[in-house]
Amino acid sequence: MENSVKNPKLYDYLIVGAGIMGLAIGYELRKKYPGKRIAILEKESDVAQHASGRNSGVLHAGFYYTSNSLKAKFTVEGNRLMKEFCVVNGIYVNPCQKVVVTGNEAELESLYELERRGKQNGVDLRLIDEQELDLIEPNSRTFKKALHSPTTASVDPIEVCQKLKEILINENVDFYFDTKYIRTKDGLIITNKQLFKALFLVNAAGLYADVIARDYGYSKDFTIIPFKGIYLKYNGKDIPFKTNIYPVPNLLNPFLGVHYTVTSHNHFKIGPTSIPAFWRENYKGFRNFNLKEFVEILYYEAKLFITNSFNFRRLVFFEIRKYNRKYFVSLAEKLSKECKSELYNEWLAPGIRAQLLNNKTLKLEMDFIVEGDDKSLHILNAVSPAFTCSFSMAKYLVNERIT
Repeated sequence: MENSVKNPKLYDYLIVGAGIMGLAIGYELRKKYPGKRIAILEKESDVAQHASGRNSGVLHAGFYYTSNSLKAKFTVEGNRLMKEFCVVNGIYVNPCQKVVVTGNEAELESLYELERRGKQNGVDLRLIDEQELDLIEPNSRTFKKALHSPTTASVDPIEVCQKLKEILINENVDFYFDTKYIRTKDGLIITNKQLFKALFLVNAAGLYADVIARDYGYSKDFTIIPFKGIYLKYNGKDIPFKTNIYPVPNLLNPFLGVHYTVTSHNHFKIGPTSIPAFWRENYKGFRNFNLKEFVEILYYEAKLFITNSFNFRRLVFFEIRKYNRKYFVSLAEKLSKECKSELYNEWLAPGIRAQLLNNKTLKLEMDFIVEGDDKSLHILNAVSPAFTCSFSMAKYLVNERIT
C-alpha cells in the first residue's frame, strides 16, 4: 500500500534525506524561521546511514578547488563553522593537519597549482621543503616540496549528525524515519507510510537526489554513478603517523587518491578506493541489489568504457586492483618512509560516493550542483568536501535559494 493515511501532513519545509546536508539545512532553517513547520524524511531507521556516516570525517581546507567553484566558496568557511559547532557541542576536533607530498617533477607542477588555488581561495597553506616536512610529519616523504595545511582536521561524522538530530528534535523539527519518498503527484509527496504536502521541498537525498529531482523537472542532463570507497585500518599499537598524508591528486577527476588518514579517535587508515559500483547501494555482495539501477548504471559505465571518457578504462583497471590488499597498501607506501604494510589488515565498512555524471558530455561533474525554483531545491553531486561544507552551504542555500 502506498500510504496508509489519506490526510496529508502539512509542512512549510519538507527535507528529504537525513544525511549531513539535510540536517544542516534543517538546522539553518530552524534558526531563521523559529515558527515554521519543518520535517525531515529518511528512508533508513536513523540519520547518517550512508555517505554522511561512512566518510573519513576529514575537514578539508579548500585548496583543491578552482576559485570559481561552489566547493571553493564553501570549504574555508565550512571548515570554520564545523569546528565551531563541534566545540560548542562538546565534540572532539582532532587538529591533525595535512601534508600533500609529491613523487616526481610532474607532480611538483600540480603541487604548485594547488598552492595557487589555495591562495586564491584564502586558505592557510604553506609550500615547504623536505626538511620542514620532516619536522611536521617525520614518516612522510616527498620530491623536493610539499604543501602543509594546518587547518585540516578530523571529527566523528556520526557524532556530528547525531548531535544535529538531537538539537533539531529539541527545536520541534519532526523526523519521519523508515519513510521512503516514492513520488510526487498533484502537489503531494507520496511515501511508503504517509502523504505529505509542503510549501517548499528540499531534496538532499544523496544517492537518489537525481531521481527525485527528475520528478520536479530537474536533473535532466545528469545521472548519479556510484563509486565505492573502502579504507584499510591500521591495527598496530604504535602511532605510525600523526598528520594526514595525501598524494598530489589527478586534477582532471574528483578523486584524491589513496592517502593516510588520522581519525578523530586517533585510529589510522589508508584509502579510499574509487571503484565503480553497479547499483546505488552496492556495499557488499548482492545486498540491496536493484535490477533497474543495475541496468541503467551498467549502460552508462559501458558507454564510458567504450568512449574512454576521462580515461575511464584506466580508472576501472586501476581501481579494481585495489581489492588486492598488498597492491592497495603499496600505493600508500610511496608516501611514507615506513609503512608496516602487514598491519593494515582490516577492511572497513565501504561508503558509496554519489558522483554525478553529465549525460551529454560523459564527464564527471567536479563541483556541487544545485537546481530548483520557488517550490523546490535539489542538491546534486554533494560529494567530498560536502561534509566540510555542510554548514556554510546550508547557510547560503537557506538565505539565497530557499524561499
